[in-house]
Order: sequence, then structure tokens, then C-alpha cells
Amino acid sequence: MNPTRVMVVDDHPMWREGVARDLTEAGFLVVATSGEGRQAIRVAAAARPDVVVLDLQLPDISGVEVILGLRAALPDVRVLMLSASGEQQSVLDAVKAGATGYLVKSTAPAEFLDAVRRTAAGNAVFTPGLAGLVLGEYRRLAAGPGQGPDPTGGADPATPRLTDRETEVLRLVAKGMSYKQIAQRLGLSHRTVQNHVQNTLGKLQLHNRVELTRYAIERGLDD
Repeated sequence: MNPTRVMVVDDHPMWREGVARDLTEAGFLVVATSGEGRQAIRVAAAARPDVVVLDLQLPDISGVEVILGLRAALPDVRVLMLSASGEQQSVLDAVKAGATGYLVKSTAPAEFLDAVRRTAAGNAVFTPGLAGLVLGEYRRLAAGPGQGPDPTGGADPATPRLTDRETEVLRLVAKGMSYKQIAQRLGLSHRTVQNHVQNTLGKLQLHNRVELTRYAIERGLDD
């Protein structure tokens, strides 16, 4: 199995090099590093990382702008924010732009490396306390007008229909359960659960588990 390809973007050289070293020692393939946002977008397009570990504060453009640029260049890339800031608005802005997860820099090294693995697998990873914040914001947005009660969009023929099993898996994803937990709950293999999630992502034209969770919450599937 090929190692996960990771790019590290941070404007502090010692921190950037330390993170890259920890990743390499843990078996990841660090394909690039950068200290500036615009450079990071250009380099990522050529290096094609699976995961970008990104600082929020950069000297030229914001981390949010970098996320948008990365997603435009590499739609399937997963972005894990690693920032000194744990402010609510910073977290929400990053996630809305397309970040898969968000950790503060005080996170222990072992937790960080596990978070990179989970991000590469498509899981939404957040520093404790931030996951509830993000889900709460999704619920607030879902409370706005125009949300239909049918999770599969039955009233709209343009909306792809999910199978009963896909909807069941989606409901458990919205509750924050891991693939392993979902597999145990439903008596399925881990790979089967992954296949259901990938099929659902494809049908709904979503890119990652964060977007899938938001989709499910907007349709009341987390109740």
C-alpha cells in the first residue's frame, strides 16, 4: 500500500520542518512544504498531496483563501488545519471553505499523527470541543428556509435517490460515528461501509465526509 502523501504549509520554518520530520518518521510521504499561501497552491498542483496540513495564518493570503485555491486545483485533496487559533469564527470559516478537520497546535504529536491518518481516510477530525461547534453551526444553517423533510430528495426528481442502506449509513455518519462503529452497528464489514459512503458521495456530488455530514444534518438525519 502506498504511503499517504502529505504537504505541510506553515510560515515558521522550525515548526514546518518539525512537523514534516514527525510525519516522515511516522511513515507518511512528505511531498512538499511551503511557507506562503500562493506558493502552496502552485506547488500542490504539481505535488498532488492526499492531505495538506495547513496553518491558518500565512504572510501573503489567509488559510481560508489557500483552502479555496487548493480545492479548485485538487478537488479531492483533504485539508487538515493546524493552527494556534481556536477561535470559533476561524474554525467555522475554515470548515465552510472546505477543510476536513481542524486542530490547535497544542495537540499532542501522537494525536496529530492519528488525525492525519483519519483525515486521509476521509474522517472529519477536530480538536475536542470544536466538533460540537461545527455541528451546531450546521444545525443553525439547516434551520433556515427551504429545507425539505425528505433526506433523499424524493420531491425533487433532480436529486439522486439513495438506497435504504445508504440512507441508514448516512444517518449514522451524521451522528458522528466512525466507519468501524457503523460496521459493528449494522453487522457489515468496514469495506462495505466505506463503499456505501463512497457511493453516496458520488450520487450527491460531495467531496468528503464533512460535506456529507452537513448534507445529512441539513435533512434532519442526525436526530
